[in-house]
Amino acid sequence: MATGGNGGGVEWHLRPPNPKNPVVFFDVTIGTIPAGRIKMELFADIAPKTAENFRKAGLPVGFKGCQFHRVIKDFMIQAGDFLKGDGSGCISIYGHKFDDENFVAKHTGPGLLSMANSGPNTNGCQFFMTCAKCDWLDNKHVVFGRVLGDGLLVLRKIENVATGPNNRPKLACVIAECGEM
Repeated sequence: MATGGNGGGVEWHLRPPNPKNPVVFFDVTIGTIPAGRIKMELFADIAPKTAENFRKAGLPVGFKGCQFHRVIKDFMIQAGDFLKGDGSGCISIYGHKFDDENFVAKHTGPGLLSMANSGPNTNGCQFFMTCAKCDWLDNKHVVFGRVLGDGLLVLRKIENVATGPNNRPKLACVIAECGEM
């Protein structure tokens, strides 16, 4: 069952790292060119169930080869559909879908990792990274991590790829490698 809360006024994208939280990475290519590494802290201290789903379902193999299938400039980049690759696939380590864990962390700025869903309690393997503050998503999507350091530059590269129908990038933006640090 999800719980509310106002996030305590925390700027979640800027909070000090918690050394107990897992740190994971994506090495991304755009077209055939390496774009760089996105390093992410998973908020196991805030959303342990959601962070663990991301870590276990996607690393080290699940997200490898997965594309960012939806890119909307000044909003978000979405990936994680390692079943179908088009945004229609959904699975989790808890079964098909799992409930919203909580809404403690908010969409306060760029680089936040949040669960993509199709309504309340429909979390699976898909996620997005914010490109800006997205407070209209608060209490609807579970924030479970954030991009660290220069990973934001890679996020910006993906964000600026030209898109076609359904906000699909015209150049493949692929998670070439992934893992835990």
